[in-house]
Amino acid sequence: MEKENFRQLIHASGIFIVFVNIFLSPIIAILTCIAIVIIVEAIFRIDENRKVFFFSFILRKCKRKNDERGFVYFFIGIILTLYLFKFNIAIANAAILIFLLGDSASTIFGKRFGKRPLPFNERKTVVGTSTFFIVALISALTQLPLIPALVGAVCGAITEAYSPIDDNIPIPVIAGIAMSLVVYLI
Repeated sequence: MEKENFRQLIHASGIFIVFVNIFLSPIIAILTCIAIVIIVEAIFRIDENRKVFFFSFILRKCKRKNDERGFVYFFIGIILTLYLFKFNIAIANAAILIFLLGDSASTIFGKRFGKRPLPFNERKTVVGTSTFFIVALISALTQLPLIPALVGAVCGAITEAYSPIDDNIPIPVIAGIAMSLVVYLI
């Protein structure tokens, strides 16, 4: 459990991309993500032969079994979201926050307190999905009004509940699409 909590803390730390997106630009945020993927991949390669101070510890602490490159999907989800919603930084940021904070909180609380599995996905719990929704809604409200934030949180929670383990791409993209539809059609 401690390993998963540490992993989710690292996952949530991706929030810095939201600040890059606010204060600089979506293009700088995308380039930052690409640079991080390249650097981390290089560290992975070096780490195969020798330990890299500090990074080897973090890599071992965060790595799941059978998930060598989960961080790549993590950044693909963020990059795709930044690119697709660069026309509206608030939507891009809300979608990323829904993904980062909602997904992390749902994993931590779902594994710790979740007893009752969802009827359609036994790997996910009612507590985890409820936590995702609450944290996602609060996070999205920092960027958008209530209705688009609510729709994004609901769509993000449903996507997370139905997704397999690698939900790093669909959560922010689907939440972003849903919020865009609400913002631009209502």
